Amino acid sequence: MRKLKRLPELRRYSMLEAPSAVSLSPKEIYRKYFGFDEPGQKRLNEALMKNYLTNFERPLLLCYVEGNYEVEAVRPLGAKDFFEPGFVVRGRAMVKPDEFTAAAPYPVIIEYLFPTVDRAAFSWFKPGDTLTVSKVPNCAAVLHVSKVMVENEQVLCVTVVPIVYGGYQVGSERSFSIEPPDYFKPGAGFPLFK
Repeated sequence: MRKLKRLPELRRYSMLEAPSAVSLSPKEIYRKYFGFDEPGQKRLNEALMKNYLTNFERPLLLCYVEGNYEVEAVRPLGAKDFFEPGFVVRGRAMVKPDEFTAAAPYPVIIEYLFPTVDRAAFSWFKPGDTLTVSKVPNCAAVLHVSKVMVENEQVLCVTVVPIVYGGYQVGSERSFSIEPPDYFKPGAGFPLFK
């Protein structure tokens, strides 16, 4: 497919050009996606993948993810993953039940894919850190939805990928560049952390 130039080429969106879509908090993500049965989830994931690979020509299912996530694991992406180079950060949603209570784990996990040639950047994310995801500046779009077991609890696992490229800030002193991947393996399988 690559030699025939039939692989999709992702559009390099700017913040002003990104497709319009709702942004979902962890609670809204759970409400929207947890109720799907297995056949419905399969159809949803096929449509989400098609949307991504066709640059959201018909962005009916496009949603952006927001919220605070406690980093659980980080790993570089390799030849068997959806794309490379880059890395993936897995984080558990942390939600405040009310304004007087500290944030607590919520049954939503994200796998945030970072398409980047800066392989050292994955070491800047450590377990226990907070990954704050907001629509601006990178528009993390939902790519895949699944349910996984974590400590005898079924939780929603949402794989997201930024569609607005450029700089990504880590803390106040570090940044790296994210760029559209140019090689895909749609059959690679999700979630990326088993």
